[in-house]
Amino acid sequence: MNRNSFLRILVFSFFFPLSSSALAEDYETLNTPPIQNPMLWADVPDPDVIRVGDTFYLVSTTMHLMPGAPVMASKDLKNWETVGYIFDRLTDSPKYDLQQGTAYGRGQWATSLKYHNGRFYALLAPNEQGAMGDTYIFSAEKAEGPWELVSRMRHFHDCSLFFDDDGRVYVIYGTGELMELKPDLSDVIEGTYMRIFQREEDEKGLLEGSRVIKKDGKYYLLMISHVYAPGKHRREVCYRADDIHGPYEKQVILESEFGGFSYEAQGTIVDSPSGDWYGIIFQDRGGVGRVLTVMPCRWINGWPMLGDENGKVPDTVRPFVSGQPETAIVKADDFAESKLGLHWQWNHNPIDAAWSLTERPGFLRLKTNRVVNTLYLAPNTLTQRMEGPTCSGSILIDCAKMKDGDCAGLAAFNSDTGALVIKKKGKKLFLQMVEMTCQLSDRDKEVTSFEEKVIEEIPLNSSKIWLRIDADFRPGQGARRFGGADCANFSYSLDGEQWTKIGTENYRLGFDWRRFFMGTKFGIFCYATKKAGGFVDIDEFCFEKGSK
Repeated sequence: MNRNSFLRILVFSFFFPLSSSALAEDYETLNTPPIQNPMLWADVPDPDVIRVGDTFYLVSTTMHLMPGAPVMASKDLKNWETVGYIFDRLTDSPKYDLQQGTAYGRGQWATSLKYHNGRFYALLAPNEQGAMGDTYIFSAEKAEGPWELVSRMRHFHDCSLFFDDDGRVYVIYGTGELMELKPDLSDVIEGTYMRIFQREEDEKGLLEGSRVIKKDGKYYLLMISHVYAPGKHRREVCYRADDIHGPYEKQVILESEFGGFSYEAQGTIVDSPSGDWYGIIFQDRGGVGRVLTVMPCRWINGWPMLGDENGKVPDTVRPFVSGQPETAIVKADDFAESKLGLHWQWNHNPIDAAWSLTERPGFLRLKTNRVVNTLYLAPNTLTQRMEGPTCSGSILIDCAKMKDGDCAGLAAFNSDTGALVIKKKGKKLFLQMVEMTCQLSDRDKEVTSFEEKVIEEIPLNSSKIWLRIDADFRPGQGARRFGGADCANFSYSLDGEQWTKIGTENYRLGFDWRRFFMGTKFGIFCYATKKAGGFVDIDEFCFEKGSK
């Protein structure tokens, strides 16, 4: 490396915070645009990240969406793509089928991902009561799957699976609780329960989100800490010990707001092939959900300190030179394939007989299957995340085969929903912009009530129409609890070129942990309110994301 190249690296490193061995990386990185935080400006909460070889693997919470427990992969921590799911559906209750109740905000939570002796392992526990809340352990030879169920056992909240060097296996969960598992992972070893630390006075708030690693013979337990006191903030803490059973000492490793939004916490740390370490931590960002940020992890006095040299989440971090093409977890789709893309998830379990990609090649066909009186109980709503800072999603829909009372369209789907609804009334079609909301029981997540308000309605003379939702998640005026614009606008087109706005201007997009507990999703739907048997065909889903 010549002197000029070295100086260029020094200048670059000053502006883009890196971990300690960054200068050893190839200076070709200078030609690679940095990772801009948020690393994933979309709803990707409760992350666990591991590296196997030159590939990083990420799992996240998607609760009531199916298939569940998405696995994403990247070689540079910048370009991520969904490569598989740990399970196709949950079947313990008809609630997962939108029958006899719902599972909004429940289902799969906070999956722990590990790689051990040539196999991937995933441990998760639905946030449910009784047997529905059993902990599942899955395993696979490849992260892409197929995944096989290894065992089910008692519920462990926000848990971390850990394989120790001596062959023993543990689950660490709750607030500093531990149990040892049998070597074959079939169940716990009775009598091994222990509390590995007692919370200090300033940790009397919520303390959860366990993630365990081992480095240089020491055990590190990372957790989110909600401190409810004046001048205190959400933060990430680390408990460290020489023995997994303790005693443990504690250090605050991150206490930083970022980008005009709330303080960050909950996630993990991971090393790169060159030996650098990074933190992957999520942040609440209102209507878009809980987004992911990446930051340097510096080992200082044996503690994994997160953030830049000032302990703050940086605006940018330098990616690796991996040769990985640009990828994304949210994608446009022309529905030309015979299988549904991994970027899609259904709201609750789908009814497979009520959708098709082959009956009309090049189209997604959504059929009505049961009569319901609200979108919140309708099966086969197909979703993708919305993304910040701004994004647009649109569909071309053919409604020629809808029946009287059928509703179909495109929604900004959440517990408070703005939707473009095509409704069949007798033999005529109407386009409505509708504001919808539902209330759920706290314990069972049953839809106890819902409201629908038609803001604007126009008659349609054609059975084909384009529908579009534009979303804005940038910080700015009108900020609510977490800041940000958090709004959507709705429009339609009869030719795919000229667009006309309809309904509420700047419809407010929200996040409610008491109900859906998720960021807003694009939702494509078709349901019957009078008689099943109708259907619509979706020609394409177009997606555009604004620049940061």
